[in-house]
Amino acid sequence: MAKGSRYVIIDAPSILGLRNSGVQNLPKALKKAGLMDRLNATFAGRVQPSMYYDPKRDPITHLLNGASIALFSKDLSKIVNIETEKKNFTIVLGGDCSILIGVLLGLRKIGRYGLFFIDGHSDFYQPLASTTGEVADMELSFVSGRGPDVLSNIEGLKPLVLDKDIVVFGYRDAEQSKSYGSNDIRNTNMRVLDLSDVRNLGIKKAASLAVSNFLTRENLSGFWIHLDADVLDDRIMPAVDYRLGNGGLEFSELSYLLKILISSQKAIGMTITIYNPNLDPSGSIAKNFVSCIVAGLL
Repeated sequence: MAKGSRYVIIDAPSILGLRNSGVQNLPKALKKAGLMDRLNATFAGRVQPSMYYDPKRDPITHLLNGASIALFSKDLSKIVNIETEKKNFTIVLGGDCSILIGVLLGLRKIGRYGLFFIDGHSDFYQPLASTTGEVADMELSFVSGRGPDVLSNIEGLKPLVLDKDIVVFGYRDAEQSKSYGSNDIRNTNMRVLDLSDVRNLGIKKAASLAVSNFLTRENLSGFWIHLDADVLDDRIMPAVDYRLGNGGLEFSELSYLLKILISSQKAIGMTITIYNPNLDPSGSIAKNFVSCIVAGLL
């Protein structure tokens, strides 16, 4: 986060890339748990999908709600663009992971930005390999310019972020995605650190090297942080729709990771996705999640 920046929050409760499971209630739940107050953040607005969820896959693209996500992404891109130009640190609360497309579309219009992608899944499926057609398991493909043009080439701006400007951090679904025939994220020019890599190097070394070598170069205007709640150990974050089991990051590790990213003074904003309040009826997980995020940002 750059000096002089302030925190602003945008609600983006889209389920178009997943399903009506409850993740659309993430913004309300995290703000109720104190995220906005503890960061002394300003509310910058809400971007609501204008189209209803359609459970049928498109016969040509094999996607669910591809055209609707494109429209939503254009709307979200405008407000992200505005807040970034104001030099605010913008926190976009999902919804599902497809909201990343709109965020990076907004950034693509004003400069060259990197991406630090923190997720339990690599989200690098191609449509035919996805068993569901849900864009929330493909968004990294689309933002890096792969897949059907309806989402990979919105407004002719493909790619939204270059492979060499992307760090993928902490995923642990390599065997699962391989078994379904997903493209292998290691066959790209992205900096890829799965959970075992992170464990071997340690959080500090893994993150610091990735940021210094990939995301603080002079030709980048900054970088965006994408945070999917399922990067956390299932033991402490069971409130997600596609659980990966134990072995993910601890809350303290995620806080420390965010501190490293913020200390670079090149991080300009963050998406928070996939936490499902319907799977956390007491709200206790939300409180722990918010405390973890706040500890990392302040």
